[in-house]
Amino acid sequence: MKRKIVLVVSLAFGLLAAVLTRLYVSAKEGEVQAQKDALLRRYGTMDVLVFAKELPGGTVLAAEDLVVRRAPALGLRGQALTRDNLQDAVGRRILLGHAAGDVLFWSDIEGGDPSVKGLAADIKPKMRAVSINCSGAASVSGMVRPNDHVDVIGTFVFPGEDGKIRNGDIETRTILQNVLVLATGQTTAKSQRDSDGLERGYATVTLEVSPREAEMLVFAEQMKGRLVLALRSRNDTSYERELPKIDFEKVKTELESLNAERQRRIGGR
Repeated sequence: MKRKIVLVVSLAFGLLAAVLTRLYVSAKEGEVQAQKDALLRRYGTMDVLVFAKELPGGTVLAAEDLVVRRAPALGLRGQALTRDNLQDAVGRRILLGHAAGDVLFWSDIEGGDPSVKGLAADIKPKMRAVSINCSGAASVSGMVRPNDHVDVIGTFVFPGEDGKIRNGDIETRTILQNVLVLATGQTTAKSQRDSDGLERGYATVTLEVSPREAEMLVFAEQMKGRLVLALRSRNDTSYERELPKIDFEKVKTELESLNAERQRRIGGR
């Protein structure tokens, strides 16, 4: 009998705990919804364009790739494409891959917002535009274009401990990886879209970098050396960790193993 009473009491306490938990959750949900409603009343909503399906980087957008969804305007106004921008998006190329449901921003599209003029409008918040001297073979025979992504590689002549420079003090290092090209010479993604062609013979390339990366590039240009760009695939966002510095000793001791590894990689395709 006593065991039955204990069981009944336990069940009662369990039901009471479940009811109280549900009331607490409902109250919290009500608070969250009230906050959402307050934000909507304050900032309003927008009919924005979102991706209807997953798309890889480099895709040229078609009308069926996008759908309209209503969303809070906070953080989207002036940045996201709206229902009225559908025809502006169709036929444009996206820079990176996106999942279904992602909001489409002007920064996702090659060339950005056609109504906004000037390079400053293309620079993301907290980033900087820095131009480096990079022409001819250093810019992949002039084939680097705005909105491409590149690695920046530098070859430098470092002084020895005695302050003197010798041939053995030359080193090559990868300075930055996966950097966005904002402009080549005077050509930006917007002006390139209007001219529909490659700019030949440019002497500078403008990169989008963080303030710290900007300092690194400026310092690298002041050293006795040369900067070269390595062009990346549009879909390649990989990052190579712990890339070694390359000097005469490295070339002499690892050249054979490097080529052997390359042959194994080619054979495994």
